[in-house]
Amino acid sequence: MMSKQIIKISGMSCNSCALRIEKGLKNLEGVTNAVVNFALENATVDFDDTLIGSQDLDKAVNGLGYKVIREEDKSEKIEIKIGGMSCASCSARIENKLNSTGFIKANVNLATEKATVEFVPSKVGTSDIIKMIEDVGYTAQLTSSGKTDKKEIYIKRKEMSKLFSLVLISAVISLPLLINMILSLFKVNIDLLRNPVFQLALATPVQFVIGFRFYKNAFHQIKSLSPGMDLLVAMGTSAAYFFSVYKGFFAGMDGNGMHLYFEASSLIITLVLLGKYFEARAKGRTSDAIRKLIGLKPKHATVLENGKEILKPVEEVALGDIIIVRPGEKIPADGVITEGFSSIDESMITGESMPVDKNSGDKVTGGTINNFGSFKFKTTRIGKDTFLSEIIRIIEEAQGSKASIQKLADRVSGIFVPTVLSIAMITFIVWLLLTGNVTTAVINAVSVLVIACPCALGLATPTAIMVGTGKGAENGILIKNGDSLELAEKLTTIVFDKTGTITKGKPELTEVSAIQGYDEEKLLYMAGIAEKKSEHPVAKAIYEKALEKFGELPDPAHFEAVPGKGVKAEYDSMKLILGTIRYLNELGCEVGEQDGIIRELEKKGRTVMALSVDGKIAGVYAVADNVKETSREAIDELKKMKLETVMITGDNKETADVIASMTGIDDVKSEVLPDRKAAEIEKLRKEGKIVAMVGDGINDAPALVTADIGIA
Repeated sequence: MMSKQIIKISGMSCNSCALRIEKGLKNLEGVTNAVVNFALENATVDFDDTLIGSQDLDKAVNGLGYKVIREEDKSEKIEIKIGGMSCASCSARIENKLNSTGFIKANVNLATEKATVEFVPSKVGTSDIIKMIEDVGYTAQLTSSGKTDKKEIYIKRKEMSKLFSLVLISAVISLPLLINMILSLFKVNIDLLRNPVFQLALATPVQFVIGFRFYKNAFHQIKSLSPGMDLLVAMGTSAAYFFSVYKGFFAGMDGNGMHLYFEASSLIITLVLLGKYFEARAKGRTSDAIRKLIGLKPKHATVLENGKEILKPVEEVALGDIIIVRPGEKIPADGVITEGFSSIDESMITGESMPVDKNSGDKVTGGTINNFGSFKFKTTRIGKDTFLSEIIRIIEEAQGSKASIQKLADRVSGIFVPTVLSIAMITFIVWLLLTGNVTTAVINAVSVLVIACPCALGLATPTAIMVGTGKGAENGILIKNGDSLELAEKLTTIVFDKTGTITKGKPELTEVSAIQGYDEEKLLYMAGIAEKKSEHPVAKAIYEKALEKFGELPDPAHFEAVPGKGVKAEYDSMKLILGTIRYLNELGCEVGEQDGIIRELEKKGRTVMALSVDGKIAGVYAVADNVKETSREAIDELKKMKLETVMITGDNKETADVIASMTGIDDVKSEVLPDRKAAEIEKLRKEGKIVAMVGDGINDAPALVTADIGIA
């Protein structure tokens, strides 16, 4: 009996993977057909279930190195707010605990104090994940991405205020101890400042009250067998404190007077807390970009229900609701205008300062501003599915992502603390053996402990990623992950698509040249019909010019688009082929006497197309896509940065060379069809170049993925 099954597949990285799976499935006995869709990540298989079963299909896909995802194996992604982390060892410890289950993939970011957790709900629950984090000694709370949590902001500010107060109190208490240390360097002695009881009275509250957090965290670190920075601070300061107690109250004076080290323990705690305060401030500032984006979201929407206008919180807007938007209001969701017209400020998403006119049937985006005119629209995307929410999610994921250098730092931090403890112990033993002086041995061992705190190791990179992605967002640049940000600094070559990237992307028909007894009007009319159903920008330019001249145009009797080459159509029993000169030559339609005209047009930077009617050339069309005013300036800036610039286009060499000379581009790769762009990028990479591809069209997608960095 014949059956059909759709199999969800993960692990495909390109179209060749899809073809490989397709071939593997088709080779199975009992499979009559298999179609693998790379974009949808699935395979549709027709098979005889008397000869082969679903498990055999799964086994075949898994055997090829890919993974079949069944409904029960589908994963979910959540974000958890974590409290109590103090260094990279903390984040690494939580990550290792969660990832050790086999059902969870976790990424813990020290700078954002959040964990992005992907898990299989059928294997483990959210409450289990939170309990795992709490068992390691930290607080955990589920968060909602893209929501302004006023309570969280309040708690953060309160924590920062408390931290600042602790730093201030600790600094005031430690100041006399610091003064005594400085005076002793100059042999100035003040009895009160040198008194061990006075020093003990000052150092004790700093050590055990203000510094209690270090002992608490150190306890959890020992309990979970994963020592971190807090253990180093606790051990180092405790060693200095208790050694001073011993010296001051049990060992007595030596020949040079009493040497105590209470100032060392107090000042270390003060300075570490000061560092934590600066960290907290940095974290607060780097979240501003997301807060600003969240602030773009409107709070309320006017919903039309049974002819009545009802003001609702935007969270209560449903899919398919009819929303009324008045002048000056923010659009509360994504949708399509059903009634009215307006001019909308879309600078938030396009960067264009000019408002965009919108009429019935046009799409509108949530968060953009209605300038004038009232209209009604039907919601098509709400809540977390809106365009603005998607932008916020991308930035949050980028800020939570880890660059390669940070992954290295995390690995180092995992073994860093045990290594430091070992070195401190060795230092104590070596100095004791060399000098026989316990005091010298202790001081040097303590020095190793207190200077080795790996704060910067775990915080520098994630903070840099947060600042970079945050600043990018403020300037309309969405950086997808930390690796992209890190790799951008190493780029050697920037490759540009031409149309819509270097040029405006809005070509216009500039010349029509007729031969074979046709007149220009007739040629424009036929070309308009031939290009009516084409989506190509050049085709649209020809069609729009014909539409402007003749009004409505009839549909062609037959239409076929040939990607990167042209179109075939039929009209009034005539076979029309409109395409590149190269394509017409391939079909045996010699251009002949038009060569001179074509060359002149191409020298001007025009894109030249020719029309064949029943196999004979009838006319030539020139289309111009003007260079953006900012292209030359941008390319000059890149060249100042010692970056090689390359343009890759399907246009002929003459047209491409003109554009390159106008913009100052170093190298040109012309007459490259869309499916070959990725191959050209790969060639550059094989030459040892680190390549960024800049493109704006769907046809650039393979090249954008192939490049080291894709810029869309």
